[in-house]
Amino acid sequence: MHMMDIIAAKRDGRELTTEQIEWFIQTYTAGGVPDYQVAALLMAIYLQKMNRRETVDLTLAMSRSGTQLDLHDVAPFIIDKHSSGGVGDKTTLVVQPIVAACGVPVGKMSGRGLGSTGGTLDKMESITGWSPNLTLSQFKEQLAQLGLVLSGQTASLAPADGRLYALRDVTGTVGNLSLIAASIMSKKLAAGADAIVLDVKAGSGAFMTTVPEARQLAQLMVDIGKDAGRQMVAIISDMNQPLGHAVGNALEIKEVIATLHGEGPPDFWAHCLEVAGHMLRLAGKAGSLEEAKEMVTAVRDDRQAWRKFRDMVKAQGGDLRQLRNTDRLAVARLIEPLRAPQAGYLAGMDAGAIGWACVYLGAGRRVKGEQVDHAVGLMLPAKVGDRFMAGDVIGEIHANDAAKLAQARESIMAAIRWSETAVAPLPHFYGTVA
Repeated sequence: MHMMDIIAAKRDGRELTTEQIEWFIQTYTAGGVPDYQVAALLMAIYLQKMNRRETVDLTLAMSRSGTQLDLHDVAPFIIDKHSSGGVGDKTTLVVQPIVAACGVPVGKMSGRGLGSTGGTLDKMESITGWSPNLTLSQFKEQLAQLGLVLSGQTASLAPADGRLYALRDVTGTVGNLSLIAASIMSKKLAAGADAIVLDVKAGSGAFMTTVPEARQLAQLMVDIGKDAGRQMVAIISDMNQPLGHAVGNALEIKEVIATLHGEGPPDFWAHCLEVAGHMLRLAGKAGSLEEAKEMVTAVRDDRQAWRKFRDMVKAQGGDLRQLRNTDRLAVARLIEPLRAPQAGYLAGMDAGAIGWACVYLGAGRRVKGEQVDHAVGLMLPAKVGDRFMAGDVIGEIHANDAAKLAQARESIMAAIRWSETAVAPLPHFYGTVA
């Protein structure tokens, strides 16, 4: 088989065979295909697209390019969730302990932030001593004992995806639905999940800016999972404003702790309730979504979920004193209120711009490997549709540098639109794909 033939076939709009796709992924992962030829194939795929069968074949080949986890020796049924990324999205840290407290073991591998959306591991590392660096044996042991483990992704999991994404990022081929779906789902399939709940964001703070785009991506990923024998459901959720109030690592951990105690922002709890409910239903713990949500609420209210979270933090080396007293978490040196510039209704936000403002404060990374400042970020309880008087406090910026604070203030205020007439609140969900 020759790489030139594969490039030419896709360039001319022909379907690639299962054998061609498998050979390409295996050979490229082994170092047998130069990057310039792979870049040419990626551009051909970007322009000519892939059908469902090709996309499934690509995903499965990528998932088999490295280690494939099998956790069934410690848990009979493996369920996972994936979010396409959002500003203030700390859902995993509430949903995981809730589902585990309901008797469904959850072993999850998560990533770090790159871009405006933040990373689960960066948030957790706000807790002094907590470590995501677990060997596979440690991962399995904790999953068996606690039913809950959160670790970093291993480089041996779907390594073809890492190499392909690096090329897509520099060749203008990121925005192809088949390549996006294969990238996400290959890692999920390699991680051994029997069922997957996808949280696909739509809006100014998401990769897919419109609901139809998000629905199309969700449908494709659900189809891939079904064809691979997995149980699947995707939720289409809004990302035209930050999720919850907190944006920034330690601030989000405080919000997670408050939510597990029944005191979190209503929109964030509604989101967690929906995601956890779908996870329990797919796991067969409830006959309906309504029944599943009752279970979710019950383990929050009786603190079972909180105790699961606390036990996970302890098992992975975290300082429990910071959970008992969140004032021990990192605190920014400068805290400045944001005030409404006029009387009226909050009409809209550019959530992506708000996320990037927090990145520039130091809450995220502009380049890979950059250090994160866990203390900085934004508290923004104001939501679209809320009414304010001129001068009312709508939020507060947490910063450790005066110049960065001034820049963030300007960027955040520019990202918020106002109206003199009433504005309807945004919907939280746009439906599901199952």
